[in-house]
Amino acid sequence: MGIVNAVIHVENLEKSYGRIKAVDGISFEVKKGEVFSLLGPNGAGKTTTIEILEGIRRRDSGVVKVLGHDVENLPASVKGRIRVMFQETALMENLTVFETLKLFSQIYGVEADESILRTVGLEDRKKSLVKKLSGGQKRRLAFALTLVGDPDLVFLDEPTTGLDPQARRMVWDMVEDLRNRGKTVFLTTHYMDEAERLSDRICIMDRGKIVVTGTFEQIIDFSGLKSVIEYTMGGEVFTVETDKPERELEEIFKKGYVERVVIRRPNLEDVFLKLTGRSLRD
Repeated sequence: MGIVNAVIHVENLEKSYGRIKAVDGISFEVKKGEVFSLLGPNGAGKTTTIEILEGIRRRDSGVVKVLGHDVENLPASVKGRIRVMFQETALMENLTVFETLKLFSQIYGVEADESILRTVGLEDRKKSLVKKLSGGQKRRLAFALTLVGDPDLVFLDEPTTGLDPQARRMVWDMVEDLRNRGKTVFLTTHYMDEAERLSDRICIMDRGKIVVTGTFEQIIDFSGLKSVIEYTMGGEVFTVETDKPERELEEIFKKGYVERVVIRRPNLEDVFLKLTGRSLRD
């Protein structure tokens, strides 16, 4: 522990519900300007951890600091630097899109910035009532509201649920833009490709404990999974497992003419199943 410029610091965090220990002494830190993903199957303790970080639920014990302050005693000035996009966001159905943006801007004490609607692809719907929006458009509006006031820390809980592929890519671009501007993003998602694409570091949690934290490459190394190379030579098919596929390919091509070659590298789904024995949706 002790990362310089840690935006979130968690040390020996514990939370129980009766005899069930939902969070069992976990520790991790989130650096300034990174996208940090917390993943875990149902019952892993992930939701409880996130709710404690967001100030929704109180911890039993341990240290939890957000932007340098105890999460249960955040000054108003610090709270103003944090935004949360919940898995489900209740919006006022009879307001227009722009009125909704204006309302949230007033709450945060800033001017309504109409360019945010353009950023999320809702500029042409600014006069539409919220109740007239599709599910995906409401999701994009919820994301837009997390950008109000240029926050330093953004919690995104399943940000692309219900979005079409184009809108999903748009959200990915916005997350990457937040990181490029030095913002910190705490992400939870059920989409493994999303976590793999966006995350600087990934934390996998299971049964109240942290299994591993690190970059995607570090987590693959920890899992022990290897790349599989399948190649055809002289009409015969060969399969090789290796943790150095580029070097192995060089050796294969030295043997002679290769008729066909397929390389399958482990992805985050493979790693998650190996480390937890369950899929993310179990």
